[in-house]
Amino acid sequence: MPVNIGQIGLGAWGRNLIRTFYNLPGVNVKQGCDASPAQLAKISGSFPGVTWTKDPGEIINDPSINAVVIATPPADHFDLAARALKAGKDVFVEKPLVLDVEKGKMLIELAAKRDKILMVGHIMEYHPASLAMKEYIHSGKLGKIYYLYSSRINLGKVRDIENALWSFAPHDISMIMFLLDQVPVRVTATGASYLQKDIEDVCFMTMHFEDKTMAHIHVSWLDPHKERKLTIVGSKMMAVFDDTNSSEKIWLYDKGVDTKLDYNTYGEYMSLRAGDILIPKVASTEPLMAECAHFIECVKDRTRPRSDGLDGLKVLTILTAAQESMQNGGAPIDVNIKDLN
Repeated sequence: MPVNIGQIGLGAWGRNLIRTFYNLPGVNVKQGCDASPAQLAKISGSFPGVTWTKDPGEIINDPSINAVVIATPPADHFDLAARALKAGKDVFVEKPLVLDVEKGKMLIELAAKRDKILMVGHIMEYHPASLAMKEYIHSGKLGKIYYLYSSRINLGKVRDIENALWSFAPHDISMIMFLLDQVPVRVTATGASYLQKDIEDVCFMTMHFEDKTMAHIHVSWLDPHKERKLTIVGSKMMAVFDDTNSSEKIWLYDKGVDTKLDYNTYGEYMSLRAGDILIPKVASTEPLMAECAHFIECVKDRTRPRSDGLDGLKVLTILTAAQESMQNGGAPIDVNIKDLN
């Protein structure tokens, strides 16, 4: 039997989601919903067999719909997800899970109580390059990880509700925690609003982990060029993941600093190593297709999603700490790991 899907929210990213679910085998997208008649008119002719509505309640209260996909503005996530879970639906909600940590905890408890799937759209955890990088880290290929830094920058689209931190950083926060299998113990962040009052166009944040690893994230929609890049510096090798490169997504650099036991001078003790540059083949699977297929698999098999509600709560907690740091001039904010498990 196919999984019957109803989707609420058909904006720019919502259209990508409904396209992907529509084309997945074993899925029947039964109904789509958006508050905007213009959005409905724009999309309605593209998906034969789907019915359309402006009322989310039609999807939430339809007993034939198994799962609800939520791709609305984040301020609406909690209410819609809670209603869908209470109605007995499995739920896929775009990032961020919600905007308040306590409400995130409430959704997780509600999903557990109703024995329903709650999955968050952390797409970078499903990117084949992320999976390859995770393998390099955990196999020891890169050695001890010293630090990571990422940039997710572009000129536009400028948001007028959420800032660049909440709009872009969830991708990199979720990816870095996924790669390291760790939650940071401390967060610092700075940012600035140039185009609109109190909506930061640019943010620089740093996560500090218990094992002394650091991860720096730069997000902005006010930059002259588009960049989606992550660099990992390890003791054995260094790796660069460039998501804007259409074919050569990962570059591995056999570079580092070696130490010698036999030495006469400091220069002999510390020596630079420059070896080969490797460009491994990365699977061409579309990350969004992999993410949506994973949700359907979890719904069918009743298994826990990779980016479940707890994963969403961890990212939400880091975002909240970063926002607090930014509002306090970059003051360090401690993160209580025990509260997130």
